[in-house]
Amino acid sequence: MSDKPLAILYVEDNLDNRILVQRVLQAEGYAFMGASSAAEGLKLAREQRPDLILVDINMPEVDGLSMTRELKADMQFGDVPVIAITANVMRGDRERTLAAGCDGYIQKPVDIDLLPRQIVRFLHR
Repeated sequence: MSDKPLAILYVEDNLDNRILVQRVLQAEGYAFMGASSAAEGLKLAREQRPDLILVDINMPEVDGLSMTRELKADMQFGDVPVIAITANVMRGDRERTLAAGCDGYIQKPVDIDLLPRQIVRFLHR
């Protein structure tokens, strides 16, 4: 058994959101990787193969749903949970997110007290 911390990649174009999630996850003992775009996130995911990927849905250029579809089409990410973190909370948004291949959905603003429990639940499915 390895003592290496589980690695989480968060793909989010908003720096403040990325820093907040980074602080919460690092305080819980996770190794954190951050990316500011889908292109950067895909590159990091392929190089580092994180244990879980958090992805913002609304990003410029390539959105989080397109990024998720690309990840899920790649066999090496079949068992890596991809979780949407989004402010899209209208009727049907959750279903669209899951239909794109996301394994879960976390609403913004992120509840920093709840986030660690949500992460554990997604990692141990």
